[in-house]
Amino acid sequence: MAGTKARPAARPARPGATSVAVFRSKSRFTGPGTALGRFQRGLERPLTPYYLILGSSALILVLGLVMVFSASQIEARTLGLSFTFFFTKQLTAVVLGSGLMYVAARLPVRLHRALAYPLLIAVLGLLLLVAVPGVGKAVNGNQNWISLGGSFQIQPSEFAKLALVLWGADLLARKQQMKMLDQWKHLLIPLVPMAVLLLTLVLAGGDMGTAMIICALMFGLLWISGAPMRLFGGAAAVALGFSTLLIALVPHRLGRIQCIGATSVPSDGSCWQAVQGVYALAGGGLTGRGLGASVEKWGQLPEPHTDFIFAVTGEELGLLGTLSVLALFAALGYAGIRVAGRTRDPFIRYAAGGATTWIMAQAMINIGAVLGLLPIAGVPLPMFSYGGSALLPTMFAVGMLLCFARSEPAARAALAARSKRTRKNALGRLIGLPQRTIARLGKARQRRER
Repeated sequence: MAGTKARPAARPARPGATSVAVFRSKSRFTGPGTALGRFQRGLERPLTPYYLILGSSALILVLGLVMVFSASQIEARTLGLSFTFFFTKQLTAVVLGSGLMYVAARLPVRLHRALAYPLLIAVLGLLLLVAVPGVGKAVNGNQNWISLGGSFQIQPSEFAKLALVLWGADLLARKQQMKMLDQWKHLLIPLVPMAVLLLTLVLAGGDMGTAMIICALMFGLLWISGAPMRLFGGAAAVALGFSTLLIALVPHRLGRIQCIGATSVPSDGSCWQAVQGVYALAGGGLTGRGLGASVEKWGQLPEPHTDFIFAVTGEELGLLGTLSVLALFAALGYAGIRVAGRTRDPFIRYAAGGATTWIMAQAMINIGAVLGLLPIAGVPLPMFSYGGSALLPTMFAVGMLLCFARSEPAARAALAARSKRTRKNALGRLIGLPQRTIARLGKARQRRER
């Protein structure tokens, strides 16, 4: 048409134009202003591991107290006790454990390291006392308890995990500083002989579940120390063969292996606990029957408030409740791995990695047994199941992780800056300044410091 300019032809696409367009389209979801970008920046902050450890462990403890109260009521009445008997004991253990966690979080790293040998010697002595008649006590066929009078008793094998973490971390850190870990004999000796000694004392009482966790902890320390795969594989093969022998020699352990994946009770009545745990999870559905409304805890499911509390959680809170528990443990594991991976202190690396391996391995063994994917090992869910002997060393280990998370230089600087701002804001509120004025003064001070 006259008087109009012809529209220029479309410019041919340049090489790489498609990739730029794709990148821009993806940046709408992964860019710095998106929710995912903000989440990634939040994970990179120096105090993120500290708050993840503190928050996830606190939520696990609170939810565990709620579920212990719900799952233990019928068991308590069956034994002629009050409804709140097990809950009161667990609450007492949580209060004591909170004190231990606070102390462990405030202790300097060098004092954690100094505890390694005294704690190991004390644990070895307690494990020997378990076998002394009149001192040791058998529970459910396992001679691994020491009675303290009344209804209070401790299980020394639970403290053996903490002792191995601290002692193994101190040992490997000293050998790394002397550049001795490139020789296989220094990797294995004396770490493996000491772990074998602890395993022997624990297995003498019949506690196969704790022995599995100690094995996992030993392999975790070897993995973090950089053991070559052939050495790691050889040690794993020896441990597997020894475990197979122990299982084959004890009939009830072999029966537990045969119950993996069972969905119905055989005619001989075996696999009852495993099957009832699956029934409890299946009965919960998506949202659960409701808190306190479990059917399986009315005598059908053995150990509902200890080893199988996860099954009662699934029945009462449903799939959403169990996924929430898994998410909390995943957050705790992520934070522990990040603390171990970002530090330059070899002791912190080994101790944080060992403690994280311990807690995560125990959680996997317990949950795997409830789901029917692993044999029932008789280990509690960390900080969730009933039991003070398991709770106290675990909370100390969590406090240790908090100490390590605070000890990073960037985290120390961030905590110091936050504490300084908090004190100045508190002073401003004390003398009556408005919040807007306090914020304006803070910004002016930051400009002057620049």
